[in-house]
Amino acid sequence: MYEDLKNKVAIVTGARRGMGRTHALKLAQEGVKVVVSDISEEDCQKVVDEIKKAGGEGLALKCDVSQKKEVDELVKKTVDKFGKVDILINNAGIAQFKPFLELTEEEWDRTLDINLKGYFLCAQAVSKEMAKQKSGVIVNIASVAMGQVGVGFPNVVHYCASKGGIVAMTEALVLELAPLGIRVNVVSPGMIETPMIDPIKQDPKMIEGLMSRVPLRRFGKPEEVSDLVLFLASEASSYMTGSAVVIDGGWLSG
Repeated sequence: MYEDLKNKVAIVTGARRGMGRTHALKLAQEGVKVVVSDISEEDCQKVVDEIKKAGGEGLALKCDVSQKKEVDELVKKTVDKFGKVDILINNAGIAQFKPFLELTEEEWDRTLDINLKGYFLCAQAVSKEMAKQKSGVIVNIASVAMGQVGVGFPNVVHYCASKGGIVAMTEALVLELAPLGIRVNVVSPGMIETPMIDPIKQDPKMIEGLMSRVPLRRFGKPEEVSDLVLFLASEASSYMTGSAVVIDGGWLSG
């Protein structure tokens, strides 16, 4: 489908499950050599095994994106193995539901460290490599809970702050990275069927309330988000940088 992606090299963070896993699998189907990264190398290897079984090429690497040393090592090992980095899918993230007045400083710091600082560290590390070849694509996964949309989300103030920060950071990165041939865009999913929303699915009333706000009346599928990620990673979106694309079943329009 996207011939230009063949033999490109991509790093996908948070790729052991959920959307990260489907991003990795979809990229591999297009002929991309995929580095599957997350906090569990064993789980990452399972995804790589799927990629290889389908005839693709991948590499499993453990990385805590909140730690600069580990991020730098992730990029170094990628370049050592494949010779370059063409694509970064910044996907690693956590979500914890906690009332604002009960939220601890440690919980705030951990969420921002992984969801925002981690994106910064990964983007900076790969951009240094991409600049050498004067080309590259970064896709940052945010959320409809990114602020500035007229819709608030209770019990996830730390998560919302991190996702809003991703959008703001992307807008700034565009200006500095475009002259280096690097495009940066954001994907902001709504309610997608991943392990992250398991706590919500335990409450039928909460599901009913959420679905009443989604015109398509269903959760999204990880593969639907991955299709958008593929488009943004490919030359089909060559004139797009700095865009924040929402994929939410119409939630923000409701």
